[in-house]
Amino acid sequence: MALDGAFLRHIIAEISQKAIGARVDKIYQPNRDELVLALRTRQEMLKLLISARANSPRVHFITSAPENPSVPPMLCMLLRKRLTGAKLAEISQPDLERMLYLDFDAVNELGDSVRLRLAVEIMGKYSNAILVDQDGKIIDALKRVDAEMSSQRLVLPGLRYELPPPQDKLCMLNSTPEQAVQRIEAGKNEHLAKALLNALQGVSPVVCREIEFLVGRGADVAVREMSSQQRERLLFFLGDLFETVRQKSGQPYIVTLPEGKPLEFSFRNITQYGRAAVVSQCASFSQLLDAFYEQRDRLERMHARSLDLLRLLTNVSDRLSRKINLQQEELKHCADRDTLRVCGDLLNANLYRVEKGASQVELENFYDDMKPLRIKLDPALTASQNAQKYYKDYRKARTAETVLAQQIQQAREDLDYIDTVFDALSRAETERELAEIRQELSEQGFLRTPKGKQKQPPLLGPMRFTTAGGFTVLVGRNNRQNDKLTLKQADNRDIWFHTKNIPGSHVILVTEGRTPAEADLVAAAQLAAWHSKARESSQVPVDYTQVRHVNKPQGAKPGRVIYVDYKTIYATPDRALVEQMRQE
Repeated sequence: MALDGAFLRHIIAEISQKAIGARVDKIYQPNRDELVLALRTRQEMLKLLISARANSPRVHFITSAPENPSVPPMLCMLLRKRLTGAKLAEISQPDLERMLYLDFDAVNELGDSVRLRLAVEIMGKYSNAILVDQDGKIIDALKRVDAEMSSQRLVLPGLRYELPPPQDKLCMLNSTPEQAVQRIEAGKNEHLAKALLNALQGVSPVVCREIEFLVGRGADVAVREMSSQQRERLLFFLGDLFETVRQKSGQPYIVTLPEGKPLEFSFRNITQYGRAAVVSQCASFSQLLDAFYEQRDRLERMHARSLDLLRLLTNVSDRLSRKINLQQEELKHCADRDTLRVCGDLLNANLYRVEKGASQVELENFYDDMKPLRIKLDPALTASQNAQKYYKDYRKARTAETVLAQQIQQAREDLDYIDTVFDALSRAETERELAEIRQELSEQGFLRTPKGKQKQPPLLGPMRFTTAGGFTVLVGRNNRQNDKLTLKQADNRDIWFHTKNIPGSHVILVTEGRTPAEADLVAAAQLAAWHSKARESSQVPVDYTQVRHVNKPQGAKPGRVIYVDYKTIYATPDRALVEQMRQE
């Protein structure tokens, strides 16, 4: 779902109502595609998110800002220098283009008042945020565009800022529904929704489909096959759309699937999905966008920050898998070591029968009913020396089998451990969680420790939840925290949960001496299933037992424990239940 120009017009009205006259208090750049402006008014502090992500470009107020890097990027430092303390004087939009101008009254290095403009372009993969000075020249941008990237429009410091090339479409602010219908009828004989999309500026596909749905009363409508009644209905609904856009009288509607996944959003009510989706109205346009993009953006932000760890874990996992396969092949060759010993025994017993310089000899095998056995020889060695060589190869194969078995076992344990780190990384939500995973990998020798004294981030505590019965449930975020939670923090009477043979978090149901009800056990099991590699599965087996029955083997990897006297419960992960139980 793309944010269209008409929806942006409503967002601008919402921002203007609250933020005109506000001062820029702070500026953050959580990642290369996002900016957050902290605006201070007389009544409140506002956080304005500007996102130039290819699949979720937008601008709106947010309640909680994304986590920021420890060292601000260069662009962030530049914006702080130029805009901190500046007053937001005006917000404008060229027609219904998917872009807006944030104009600030600021002061330059000499103390002179200047007008700076932050041009926000919301255009899919071409989205950008560009700071422009009072002379119309670019100071800098989130995404610089040079000649190698585009021959049409350059975005580089020092160049004059130019608008993107306009589209040949009607703007609803200065045209009429009749003109729109004439433009549609003069075009191709195509579906009405597609014709509207090609004719009107600032409308998204979902709005065009909704108008076709209303005009055709649920049926498809072709432009050249419209009846007179359908044409009248088209004029009516276009009139309503034009008036809504001009007056900025739309309302924030979000469309979600029955399982709760956001599907579409618009400034108009959406009826085309019928009972296949749920349409609800939000309190504000900013709240709508926050709800629509929150989960997707969180995953993308963490994916970008954890790319180095993902590459490391992938390489280690591939290397361990190859090592195991090679060692298993070597182990197969060691399976014939007893034949080497037999050859040595037969040669020792028949030294007198072996001719000097022979390359092979055939002897009766007294270990196998005197069947003849052909034995290869080294012509340069005597019969006795050949026998000793077979004994030496036998001892070498026997030792290799023992060592290879141990190495294979160790490699498998390392591979299982890497799988648990993969799982913890997939569920990490903050930079501090990533830092703890990096520290853990450094301690285990999988990640090189940076030189010099490194400042360690403060340790995070476990996630906390509360069941319907009032029991507190603690969930570990990573292997180190799992160990601390289970082996040090939990009481022996508490109940420990973990998915059966599946990487996941240690989950502790804090009993405080009370006996939990069956519903509390099921809730804790669902938390264990949700915080595991089986999050997307159903009927996940979860083992549980008292903490007193959980122990850590000597020398085991972080997060690795053994347990006895347990029971198994089957739970289906449920995001809504998890959010309901989460403690703020």
